[in-house]
Formats: sequence, structure tokens, C-alpha cells
Amino acid sequence: MVLSKFMPHNPKFSAKFAEAAANAHVTARALVDLLENYTDVEAKVQRVRDLEHEGDRLSREVTNLLAESFIVPFDREDIISLNNELDDLVDYMEEAARRLSLYRVERPLPQMAPLARVVEAQCALLAQGMPLIENTGRVGELAELAQKIRALEDEGDRISDDVQRGLYDGVNDVQGMIRAMRGGEIVGLIEDASDQAQRVAKTVESILLKNA
Repeated sequence: MVLSKFMPHNPKFSAKFAEAAANAHVTARALVDLLENYTDVEAKVQRVRDLEHEGDRLSREVTNLLAESFIVPFDREDIISLNNELDDLVDYMEEAARRLSLYRVERPLPQMAPLARVVEAQCALLAQGMPLIENTGRVGELAELAQKIRALEDEGDRISDDVQRGLYDGVNDVQGMIRAMRGGEIVGLIEDASDQAQRVAKTVESILLKNA
């Protein structure tokens, strides 16, 4: 008799990860709205922070579910990694929004919104693919989504490099230097979110390949 390899069935995990990915997508959309429509800044920053708190709640629920579950769909270490990576993804976006408020940024750098758009597109793909994480028959489809997320991350790198090249152009006083440094920090956090989205995609792809 030939025994086929399969993932134990526990749909609660894929449902929670799908919720977390959907929350990351909503967070990215909120960050884009903040940067593209830079009005009512404090209210929009608070919206991002509220979504980060929702991400924390979902992360705790996954941790609690893991502690109480005898049957899990894949390695516990992979569940922990994916849970932490999704949480970090939202954290980077929230930190970028928080610093816009903390530094009292009057006008975002023009590249911030396009970079946030990259993250939003990546998160949309994660939200599309995450419900399939326990479906080993969809490995190819998820691999295609992961490839698109990687391509977007490359686009994000190009935008960030463009910022770094011209960040201090025309800066000739201390206040200008401070504004440039703070702008660079915020761009770096948005780029970190893009990098993190790629890490999430790689982890999902790895989980499916290990259990195919």
C-alpha cells in the first residue's frame, strides 16, 4: 500500500492567516490614503494604528490556537514564523504612519505614496493567496503570486534607491538635513514593509513545497 503525503486538516489556521493577510491589505490601503490625501493626518494615522492593534489581536489568536491544537496543518515552527512575519508586516506600515505624525511632517516625500502603492499591491496578492495555504493542489498558483510579489519588491527597491540618491540634494541647513533624515527613515520603513511582504510570500511557498 502506498501512503500519500498530506497536510493534516485544521482549517482554523488558514482562516486566521487569511484574516491577518486581509488586515495587512486594509492597512496598506489606509497608508496609501494617508500619503496620497495628506489631510486629517492624525485621524488617518490613528486608523493605521487601530489596524495594527487588530493585527496584534489576530496574531495572539494564532498563538493561542497553536497552544491548544493537537492537530496542526504544518510544522509548528512554520506556523510561528508565518504568524510573526504577518505581524511584522503590519508593524512596519504602522511605524511609518506613526513617524509622519511624530515628526509632524508637513508634506510627504513624493516617492512615499508610490512606494506604499507597491506594498498595497503586494498585500493584495497575499490576501488573494493566503486562503489557499492548506491546499497543496494550488502550489503552482501560489508560486505565481509569490513571483509577482518579488517583482513588486524589486520595483520598491528602485523607488527607494531613487529617494536615497536625491535625498540631500539642495539641503544646505540643519533643518533641511533633519527633514531629509526623517524622510529617509519613513521611506526605509515602507521599504521594510515591502521586503517583509516578500518574506511572507517565501514562507507560504516554502510551507506548501514542504508539504506537497
